[in-house]
Amino acid sequence: MGLRVGADIARVADVAASVARFGDRYLERLFTPHEIASCSGTPSVMAASLAARFAAKEAAIKVLRPTDQTPAWRTIEVRRSPSGWCELRLSGDAAKLAAEAGITELAVSLSHDRDIAAAVVLAQCGD
Repeated sequence: MGLRVGADIARVADVAASVARFGDRYLERLFTPHEIASCSGTPSVMAASLAARFAAKEAAIKVLRPTDQTPAWRTIEVRRSPSGWCELRLSGDAAKLAAEAGITELAVSLSHDRDIAAAVVLAQCGD
Protein backbone atom coordinates (compact mmCIF):
# COMPACT_ATOMS: atom_id res chain seq x y z
CA MET A 1 0.00 0.00 0.00
CA GLY A 2 1.13 3.51 -0.71
CA LEU A 3 0.47 6.83 0.90
CA ARG A 4 0.05 10.27 -0.58
CA VAL A 5 0.19 13.46 1.45
CA GLY A 6 -1.01 16.91 0.48
CA ALA A 7 -0.74 20.06 2.59
CA ASP A 8 -1.77 23.64 1.99
CA ILE A 9 -2.21 26.95 3.76
CA ALA A 10 -4.60 29.81 3.04
CA ARG A 11 -4.73 33.37 4.29
CA VAL A 12 -7.93 34.04 6.21
CA ALA A 13 -7.87 37.69 5.11
CA ASP A 14 -7.89 36.66 1.43
CA VAL A 15 -10.98 34.50 1.94
CA ALA A 16 -12.69 37.26 3.95
CA ALA A 17 -11.96 39.75 1.15
CA SER A 18 -13.40 37.38 -1.49
CA VAL A 19 -16.55 36.82 0.57
CA ALA A 20 -16.93 40.58 1.05
CA ARG A 21 -16.35 41.35 -2.63
CA PHE A 22 -18.21 38.49 -4.34
CA GLY A 23 -20.59 37.21 -1.64
CA ASP A 24 -22.74 34.22 -2.54
CA ARG A 25 -21.19 33.93 -6.00
CA TYR A 26 -17.82 33.17 -4.40
CA LEU A 27 -19.27 30.89 -1.74
CA GLU A 28 -21.40 28.84 -4.12
CA ARG A 29 -18.59 28.41 -6.64
CA LEU A 30 -16.14 26.96 -4.12
CA PHE A 31 -18.17 25.46 -1.28
CA THR A 32 -21.07 23.05 -0.93
CA PRO A 33 -24.20 23.96 1.06
CA HIS A 34 -22.96 21.71 3.90
CA GLU A 35 -19.61 23.49 4.02
CA ILE A 36 -21.24 26.91 4.07
CA ALA A 37 -23.64 25.83 6.83
CA SER A 38 -20.71 24.42 8.85
CA CYS A 39 -18.94 27.79 8.78
CA SER A 40 -21.39 29.95 10.65
CA GLY A 41 -20.60 32.62 13.22
CA THR A 42 -19.05 36.04 13.09
CA PRO A 43 -17.50 37.10 9.76
CA SER A 44 -14.00 36.41 11.12
CA VAL A 45 -14.95 32.92 12.38
CA MET A 46 -16.67 32.17 9.09
CA ALA A 47 -13.66 33.32 7.06
CA ALA A 48 -11.25 31.22 9.14
CA SER A 49 -13.41 28.12 8.76
CA LEU A 50 -13.84 28.66 5.02
CA ALA A 51 -10.10 29.26 4.60
CA ALA A 52 -9.36 25.94 6.32
CA ARG A 53 -11.76 24.19 3.93
CA PHE A 54 -10.17 25.94 0.96
CA ALA A 55 -6.76 24.72 2.13
CA ALA A 56 -8.20 21.19 2.46
CA LYS A 57 -9.48 21.31 -1.13
CA GLU A 58 -6.04 22.42 -2.34
CA ALA A 59 -4.35 19.69 -0.29
CA ALA A 60 -6.76 17.11 -1.74
CA ILE A 61 -5.91 18.24 -5.26
CA LYS A 62 -2.23 17.64 -4.45
CA VAL A 63 -3.13 14.10 -3.36
CA LEU A 64 -5.26 13.46 -6.45
CA ARG A 65 -2.49 14.67 -8.79
CA PRO A 66 -4.61 15.63 -11.81
CA THR A 67 -2.66 15.69 -15.07
CA ASP A 68 -5.13 17.57 -17.23
CA GLN A 69 -7.90 19.58 -15.63
CA THR A 70 -8.32 20.25 -11.92
CA PRO A 71 -11.63 18.92 -10.57
CA ALA A 72 -14.35 21.43 -9.69
CA TRP A 73 -14.01 22.83 -6.17
CA ARG A 74 -17.38 21.48 -5.05
CA THR A 75 -16.42 17.88 -5.99
CA ILE A 76 -14.15 17.96 -2.94
CA GLU A 77 -16.22 18.44 0.19
CA VAL A 78 -15.18 18.76 3.83
CA ARG A 79 -17.94 17.13 5.87
CA ARG A 80 -18.17 18.10 9.53
CA SER A 81 -19.69 15.59 11.91
CA PRO A 82 -21.91 16.69 14.80
CA SER A 83 -19.02 15.86 17.16
CA GLY A 84 -16.73 18.30 15.33
CA TRP A 85 -14.28 16.13 13.39
CA CYS A 86 -14.09 16.42 9.61
CA GLU A 87 -13.76 14.03 6.70
CA LEU A 88 -13.43 14.42 2.94
CA ARG A 89 -16.06 13.30 0.46
CA LEU A 90 -15.31 13.24 -3.23
CA SER A 91 -17.75 13.26 -6.12
CA GLY A 92 -17.61 13.71 -9.89
CA ASP A 93 -14.15 14.19 -11.38
CA ALA A 94 -12.47 14.19 -7.96
CA ALA A 95 -13.92 10.75 -7.17
CA LYS A 96 -12.87 9.53 -10.62
CA LEU A 97 -9.27 10.68 -10.04
CA ALA A 98 -9.23 8.95 -6.64
CA ALA A 99 -10.51 5.71 -8.16
CA GLU A 100 -7.92 5.86 -10.95
CA ALA A 101 -5.16 6.37 -8.37
CA GLY A 102 -6.41 3.44 -6.28
CA ILE A 103 -7.14 5.70 -3.32
CA THR A 104 -9.07 3.64 -0.78
CA GLU A 105 -9.17 6.03 2.16
CA LEU A 106 -8.76 9.74 2.87
CA ALA A 107 -8.07 11.59 6.10
CA VAL A 108 -8.06 15.34 6.62
CA SER A 109 -6.91 17.64 9.39
CA LEU A 110 -7.83 21.34 9.49
CA SER A 111 -6.40 24.14 11.60
CA HIS A 112 -6.53 27.90 11.75
CA ASP A 113 -4.86 30.51 13.92
CA ARG A 114 -5.15 34.24 13.46
CA ASP A 115 -4.69 34.92 9.74
CA ILE A 116 -3.52 31.49 8.57
CA ALA A 117 -5.55 28.35 7.92
CA ALA A 118 -3.94 25.03 7.11
CA ALA A 119 -4.95 21.53 6.08
CA VAL A 120 -3.27 18.19 5.58
CA VAL A 121 -4.80 15.37 3.54
CA LEU A 122 -3.54 11.80 3.74
CA ALA A 123 -4.58 9.25 1.13
CA GLN A 124 -4.10 5.51 1.35
CA CYS A 125 -3.66 3.83 -2.01
CA GLY A 126 -4.44 0.17 -2.57
CA ASP A 127 -2.03 -2.34 -4.00
